[in-house]
Parts: sequence; structure tokens; C-alpha cells
Amino acid sequence: MADLPFVDTHFHLHDMKNPKLRYSWLEADSVHPIIDDIDAIKSQKYRIQDYVAEIRFSNVTKAVHVQAALGIDDPVEETRWVQGFADEFGYPQAIIAECRLAQPDAPAVLERHLTFPNMRGVRDLVSGDRLADPAWQAGFGLLGGLNLSACIDVSYEDADHVLAIASRHLGTPIVLDHCLYPRKQTSEYFSAWAETIRRLAQPENIHIKISGLGMFDLDWTIDSLRPWVLECIDAFGPARTVFGTNWPVDRLASSYPDLINAYDTIISGFSQAERQMMFSHNAERIFRI
Repeated sequence: MADLPFVDTHFHLHDMKNPKLRYSWLEADSVHPIIDDIDAIKSQKYRIQDYVAEIRFSNVTKAVHVQAALGIDDPVEETRWVQGFADEFGYPQAIIAECRLAQPDAPAVLERHLTFPNMRGVRDLVSGDRLADPAWQAGFGLLGGLNLSACIDVSYEDADHVLAIASRHLGTPIVLDHCLYPRKQTSEYFSAWAETIRRLAQPENIHIKISGLGMFDLDWTIDSLRPWVLECIDAFGPARTVFGTNWPVDRLASSYPDLINAYDTIISGFSQAERQMMFSHNAERIFRI
């Protein structure tokens, strides 16, 4: 067990039998855009009880549920469902919900999400030029006034768009999911990715979430993860780095304790205060938990 309390900033639940929810990425014929074949995790349900059973030997004190429903008619239904688990079991402590920020009903959807006490932020799965859409940017502009953070899923090619958003909304915490989705293991790719990581670290309101690396390296080892993790920390500093597991997706690559222990080993050279910041304190501050 890792000796540090850990706040998992990125995990997912699902229920394929719930008529009010939909997970298009987990449907029988779906193919994951990165891993391709994820049939091994296409269970009918993954509930908070299942997650708690997996984390119990990893010193996980708090967790942040990130939007998993895709193709759902009303994204507030997922927040309602997840909040029910929080009320009954105490997990998750924070919910990052879907809101389609470019849609005219975005203000009303955000207000409905905020009727649930664990609502802390938004994830809207858009990238590329859609990030520059004036309607989307107007929706994003609502987050700061509502004290909500934004988890953004983009690759390093979208850096200019993210920097523009961050500069316009300095009061909104932006958390970059999954280390900007690195796709290749070559030295040339790593150099280009690292340069972009450093550019994105310049605005103080952008944070890096070290998570999801198993999607790109199913046979990972501590040594194969180490350069990606340490480059993120070196760019953003311990004060703007958080860790997540991307569970249960990254179960395809490891067990939960193995991943937490790998993170713990990689950051073992940092001071105790810095390790605590990255493993729990930063997440508690950003997501107000």
C-alpha cells in the first residue's frame, strides 16, 4: 500500500441497464479510439461498490468521478445517479459532469447540475477548432462565475486553443486530462510533446492530470512511465500536478494497487510536502473536497 493518502482525480462508473443513461463507448460493437479492443471491461455495471473494492488497499481517501456517459439525452441524469452513490457510500467526493457548452441550454444544464452538492466541474469532449467556436467559448465563460473547474481532453496539437481559453478565463481552473494523450513512444514525439507541455504550463490556471498513460502503454513498467510523469511535474511543478487512475479503463494495463505504487515510486525523490501536494492536497484544493 502506498504510504501517502491518495485522491483519485479520474475514475468512471457505468450502468448499461439504466434506461436514463447511455455509454456509447461501451456498447457491444464500439471500438475505443485509442486502445481499440476494450471488450474486457465492457461489463453491464461498474458501480461505486465495485470501485471501492478495488481501491481498498491503496489508501484512497477521496475520488473524483469524471463524466463517462456518452450519447445520453440529458447529462444531468448521470450526475443524479452518481450523487446517489455519494449520498449512500461517501464516494465520490466530487463530480465532473458533462455539459455541451456550445448548446443554447448550457446555462440551464449547469444550474441543474449544481443542484447536486458534489458537482465541481465540467468535461465537454470537444477538440480542435471546436474549442475556438464562439458559442463554445461563451459556454466556457460561465464556469468561472459558478466556481466550476474544467477538465479538458485534448492532444498536444490543440495547445494554442487551450492557451487562448486559459488567457481569457484566468479565474477558471483548467485541468488537462491524461497528460495530453501521448500517442507514440519515439524520442521525436516525446520532444514535441514535452515542448508543448512546457508551453501549457505557463498560465497559472492550467494544471496537469497525470492519468490514463496505460491507454497508450498497455505493457507499461515504472521505467516506461517515468519520463512522461517527471516531464509533467518538471513543467507544471508539484503545486499544479494531480494524479488519476482512469479506472476501470486502465485496468486493461494493470491492477489498481500496482498503478498507485508505480506513481509513488516515481515521485519518491520529491520532498514529503511535494508528494502530499501531488497525491492529495492539490486535488482537494482544485476540486474543493
